[in-house]
Amino acid sequence: MLPNKKEDIPKEVNKQTTSYLQYSGLAFEMLAVIGLGVFIGVKLDKWLNLKFPACTIILGLLFLALSMFRIVKSLQTK
Repeated sequence: MLPNKKEDIPKEVNKQTTSYLQYSGLAFEMLAVIGLGVFIGVKLDKWLNLKFPACTIILGLLFLALSMFRIVKSLQTK
């Protein structure tokens, strides 16, 4: 039987669920930021007609560093 009120849910379970959702959100945010960097890099490589995917690698790593920075800052404030 499911609880009808928020007060019926134990605080420990509610806290664990909230924590799980926060970290899942951070993971999806990181995935989206890195994916955006790689996407922009691929488009730049095609636009510049580069044989070696330099923009993809550089922007992928740059956006990876940006997403790691955002996660560290986010975890420091909590």
